[in-house]
Amino acid sequence: MIKTYSLKRAEQRRLSLSRCARFHVLSAISIAAIFFTYILITTHTLPSNYHPIHTLPLTISPIHPPLLNNPTFIVRHVKLTSYSIHKPIRMFKEDAQKTVLEDDHKPSVSLFNHTRKEKINGFKEKLPEFDILKSTPLTRRFKNRVQEFFKDGCKVRFFMTWISPSLRVFGDREVLAVDALLKSNPKSCLMILSNTMDSVYGIGILKPFTDRGFRVQAITPDLEFLFKNTPAQSWLDHIKNGKTETGTIPLAQNLSNLIRLAILYKYGGVYVDTDFVILKDFSSLRNSIGAQSTATSGNWTRLNNAVLIFDKNHPLLYKFMEEFALTFNGNKWGYNGPYLVSRVVQREATTLELNFTVLPPKAFYPVDWTRIGGYFTPPVNRKHLRWIEAKLGQLCSSSYGVHLWNKQSRGLRIEDGSIIARLILDHCVICNTK
Repeated sequence: MIKTYSLKRAEQRRLSLSRCARFHVLSAISIAAIFFTYILITTHTLPSNYHPIHTLPLTISPIHPPLLNNPTFIVRHVKLTSYSIHKPIRMFKEDAQKTVLEDDHKPSVSLFNHTRKEKINGFKEKLPEFDILKSTPLTRRFKNRVQEFFKDGCKVRFFMTWISPSLRVFGDREVLAVDALLKSNPKSCLMILSNTMDSVYGIGILKPFTDRGFRVQAITPDLEFLFKNTPAQSWLDHIKNGKTETGTIPLAQNLSNLIRLAILYKYGGVYVDTDFVILKDFSSLRNSIGAQSTATSGNWTRLNNAVLIFDKNHPLLYKFMEEFALTFNGNKWGYNGPYLVSRVVQREATTLELNFTVLPPKAFYPVDWTRIGGYFTPPVNRKHLRWIEAKLGQLCSSSYGVHLWNKQSRGLRIEDGSIIARLILDHCVICNTK
């Protein structure tokens, strides 16, 4: 009995020591995990006094020359090339990798089951997220930064907008758009009006281009300066004061619609959307807007504002901003964008000599948004391959670019051998680097 009892006591002590050892091991692992998490956060999180003009150390994915000659690598694995930056971008927010377009149907403030006062108060609470609406030391430098950027002259002044209420930056599609633009217009300048691309992360994304001498820069706009002495000024005041409801369409989208008009009115040049693949030199174009569709008679039925080419102080741009301010509707998609330019031109073209040209759909919109999916599909047989070859010939000879209609195509992969893949490979700087 004594021996049996002793054996039981020994077994209990052994189990107790084993549990204790496991406890200490788990505790050590937990402490180590907390320590490394703290190191990562303090290493990658931007300090509170961060100034976007100053450059912080970046980790850029390396470019391997043999891989750059491989179309499969370029198209399907673009995130592994110099287009992408590693971990820091993920530190923004949970949805930092998403683009603004993914929020196209999310209202900035819910308009249902609320009184007008509640809706206005709701927007005012959300307004601080839109840093671009604030006047800051950085926005107040906008005018001087623009003058500095353009001081050496540009063959063409290009503008893009990237407006986001959260910390989002360019993805692969947007970088491809920049790539094609600079390939086709190497002596031109590209200014990206953005509050988030004007950051250490934005600098890193554009670094492959600036390192090669291309003139591209993201600058946070000063809306007060841009909109001053235009109809857009009163609209901005009403938005800030809560007198105008933003509606169910994201405010970022409508800000982009208005900013593109104001920047062209102030400086003149070319505005292009970030889902537009440019194929030709734009220097021969003046005061033009593209038709998205035409009737059988040849007359246009709808215009689009994804590409706008206008001289400084052009009266039609003023008319566009006036229409925006007077008829703003935040609940109808496209009402303050494509539909706006369509109704203004239709109304004003016959009464005023506005000195502008409406270009046919093949210029900027050679493929309708309902058919864009076919341009991402690889050839399935010889007949399909011949069709792709014919389309590529038409695009390269007759079109200044192709609108990718991201609202329809953003979920599609660019397949090897597809029209879009071949256009990109023929009209890019980075992916053809050897």
